[in-house]
Amino acid sequence: MRKVWDFHGGLKLDGHKSMSMQQPITVVPVPKTLVLPIQQHIGEPAHPVVQVGDHVLKGQLIAAAESFVSAPVHASSSGKVVAIEERAIAHPSGLLATCIVIETDGKDEWVPLDAHASDYKQLDPSRLRNLVREAGIVGLGGAGFPSYIKLNPAPAKTIDTLILNGAECEPYITCDAMLMRERARSILDGLLVMRHAVQAKRCLIGIEDNKPEAIKAINEALTLQEKTIVDVVTIPTRYPAGSEKQLIKTLTGIELSQNQLPVHHGIVCHNVGTAVAVGEAILEGKPLISRIVTLTGHAMGKPCNVEARIGTPMQELLDYAELKNQHTDRVIMGGPMMGFVVQETQSPVVKTTNCLLAITQQDVTHEQHPMPCIRCGECARVCPAQLLPQQLYWYARSKDFDKIQEYNLFDCIECGCCVHVCPSHIPLVQYYRFAKTEIWAQERDKVKSDHARERHEFHQLRMERKKQEDEERKRKKREMLKQSQAKDSNKQDAIQAAIARVQAKKQAQHEQENNSTVDDSNK
Repeated sequence: MRKVWDFHGGLKLDGHKSMSMQQPITVVPVPKTLVLPIQQHIGEPAHPVVQVGDHVLKGQLIAAAESFVSAPVHASSSGKVVAIEERAIAHPSGLLATCIVIETDGKDEWVPLDAHASDYKQLDPSRLRNLVREAGIVGLGGAGFPSYIKLNPAPAKTIDTLILNGAECEPYITCDAMLMRERARSILDGLLVMRHAVQAKRCLIGIEDNKPEAIKAINEALTLQEKTIVDVVTIPTRYPAGSEKQLIKTLTGIELSQNQLPVHHGIVCHNVGTAVAVGEAILEGKPLISRIVTLTGHAMGKPCNVEARIGTPMQELLDYAELKNQHTDRVIMGGPMMGFVVQETQSPVVKTTNCLLAITQQDVTHEQHPMPCIRCGECARVCPAQLLPQQLYWYARSKDFDKIQEYNLFDCIECGCCVHVCPSHIPLVQYYRFAKTEIWAQERDKVKSDHARERHEFHQLRMERKKQEDEERKRKKREMLKQSQAKDSNKQDAIQAAIARVQAKKQAQHEQENNSTVDDSNK
């Protein structure tokens, strides 16, 4: 058994995972309409490269990434682009977003694929990373960070350890567990591709001990040669063991300090679903157009895991799982700890949709109105980031955004452990999210203000420079005029002097002539 380390805080939660693991993963039929947001990831949105009326094929690029932190979007089935417009998406704030709407033709016809199954080890790592980027792959276990960036460490960084995250610590969610049970070989194929991309020396796959079938499946899929470089590590079941920093601490004993990234310690961490997507992109040439989604909760008539195409309306998945509308209190995208309520069930499945959780009134009867903080300290005891949630709460509530950052607000992973144990039922994470949002807004306003100030100062500088240049030009003109006038004056003086000399000469000649005349008459 490989040694594992402990991390601070965390909770032992009821899993409710068996509910959705009673049948194999099934593929949801192609919907009549696909709604594909151009931003399904952290970073800048992609830019549409199709127009209304265009016919597209399955896997065809429909929105290109134009900035470094971005990811392209591909059609998840063949059909006709019928709209590019604002549509409702699954978001905590119920926002609208630009979406490309495709009316499917039922043919599900693929675009020609460029596979590298036999030669990927001969490809340069940078070429592999570009292929991952072109496939539109983002992290499938978290916030959707573009995967090619994490596969692109700085030239000076040597990657020692590549970690695959199979912990899946959120209650109810089982998409990764089922993926490991049913497609273990695909996970390992993708892992080996990623290992080649980062040139890692060893690979670790962390799986919680409440998933024995997944652990067995991965171990059985490993070849003897692969076992020399890949370790499957069983870790204790504790939330949030699947968070990146906590998983790294558990598997390696390395604790990342504030502002440190895993790459600073020679570590890269990816989700098992991301590994499958990378493997399919390189070995089969397929872009990311579908993912496994858990459909679960006590309001579901048929809890299950399905492979759903990106862009499928969520309502179609809820219907597929036989949602009991009369018993449903709310539908949550994600788990009960870090998920958020879906306000519009026609919102599309996106690359980060790992679970749709339908809960009943009985599931939320424990909710109570917030009461004053009693300073019990339970929130600090369970915080895996070793923060002081109580202090963060006070500063967030008083909108003291300078002070709250001194207490490392942005180290908060919003796991919800503090909320779960708070006897006063204070929605602490909501306060932290509010504070983060306000700080980001202030920073954006400051950037705009600084930009406006710089433009104003530049304008003032330009006007001052223009004024100085005008004054210098006028001064030079005056000097030239003076010089010209001086030259004219000198010229006039010379002319007058010449005239005077001529007149003097004439006068002298005249006087000489007169004198000669007088002399002649005297004689």
